[in-house]
Amino acid sequence: MKRLSKAMYPVPEYPETILQIGEGNFMRGFINWHIQKLNDCTDFKGRAVVVPPRKGSVAALNEQDGLYTLCIQGYHDQQEMNERMIIQSISRGISTYTDYDGFLYVAENPDLRFVFSNTTEAGLMLRKEDRLDDRPQASFPGKLTAFLYHRFKAFTGDEQKGLIILPCELVEHNGDRLKEYVIDMAAEWGLPPAFITWIKEANTFCNTLVDRIVPGFSKEAAEIVQKEDGYIDELLVTAEYYHLFVIEAPAFVQKELPFQKAGLNVLFVEDIAPYRMSKVRILNGAHTAMVPIAYLCGIETVKEAVDDKYVGPFIRRMLEEEVLPGLELSQDELLLYTQSVWDRFCNPFVKHQLLDIALNGISKFRTRVLPSLLDYVEQKKQLPMKLVFSLSSLIYFYRAYAERIKDDETVMAFMKEAWEGENQSNEAIASRILSCEPLWGKNLTDVDDLSHAVADQLTFIQEQGMRAAVQRMLHHQYESQGEKA
Repeated sequence: MKRLSKAMYPVPEYPETILQIGEGNFMRGFINWHIQKLNDCTDFKGRAVVVPPRKGSVAALNEQDGLYTLCIQGYHDQQEMNERMIIQSISRGISTYTDYDGFLYVAENPDLRFVFSNTTEAGLMLRKEDRLDDRPQASFPGKLTAFLYHRFKAFTGDEQKGLIILPCELVEHNGDRLKEYVIDMAAEWGLPPAFITWIKEANTFCNTLVDRIVPGFSKEAAEIVQKEDGYIDELLVTAEYYHLFVIEAPAFVQKELPFQKAGLNVLFVEDIAPYRMSKVRILNGAHTAMVPIAYLCGIETVKEAVDDKYVGPFIRRMLEEEVLPGLELSQDELLLYTQSVWDRFCNPFVKHQLLDIALNGISKFRTRVLPSLLDYVEQKKQLPMKLVFSLSSLIYFYRAYAERIKDDETVMAFMKEAWEGENQSNEAIASRILSCEPLWGKNLTDVDDLSHAVADQLTFIQEQGMRAAVQRMLHHQYESQGEKA
């Protein structure tokens, strides 16, 4: 049986108008689908050159000529959706680690207009060790700065050759932050002031919010494609029907990216903050909080987690009692959104692996869950014990399944070292980990009683197991409710 390629599925040869940093499941199930819809329904007509932010391979992508199958499964307007389509919006992949010159050459393309990225929260960081002559720079901001400088020189500073840059990392003010990092990087490298002016005036950095559950490859779906359509697809991606893309940008960006004309749920807004906070803390926060708890209970997918008689109620009550009170929207709006998120988690078509969500778990917890914990402490003057439990579970998860977790090498090394040593108390381990400001953005031992509470929960998890610990947390809640009554 043949593999999916242009030989069996010819595609239009549209120009390469997009540089895409990130080749993972989410980008292919979200951004490239959006581009496909633009090409199908409007006169956009462009394709993306895809570049992995790290040492990812593009061999499979190029062997399939950028083509892959997207399976959209779920419910819309109370009707079951189960459709598949071949995405044709990727032209090719380039690895900066094997073809750095090819990466820079893309900057010389006069048709290039957009940059989309998703390098996870851990990728949108300034790394001052990067240098212009590195091949490649280690960080995404470093690579982008070198790319933009090459374009600036190639077109002798032409302001008409600036780019519209839309980072999709789940980081607050992601566009503003990326712009700041690029400017800082250019200054660190001593690049000409005219280039820094060009960055500021010729390029548009947009703050964004993305929302779609994209579990990724499905062996079951791939087998159906082989049987019914007669081809092998190693890059097949599954996604839910629901999608939301919120973009904070000048009016001209909406004209150049006519998503709404393609019938897509894309909002161009003046202030993205309320949308972002609710989505990141409820949907992404629930995902990140449930991973270590559920996986340590022997659960492997999100749906299995929310269906579990202990894990599901624990996560739902954590959201309603400890996360929602810190959000700005009305209680009715928040409860409605929480219910819609829960319905999406229960989607029987979506098999979202917990280990996929576990990627860069520490930085995800810092941006998705920790703000809810700290806001609760600020408002209530007490610890939110369910959010604290998710933090304790995460810390233990990095000990119990270190060999299965994918995270920054320095994070993994620190967590391993923190757990090592003879006769260490859990109090000492908790204090060591929580006091590490590079992990959390602040010294968490400054939060009253947090270190002691984490140590207590670590001890219980170690002695009784995760399932008993989750039951204990629910039992404690019922007792508290009874006392209040």
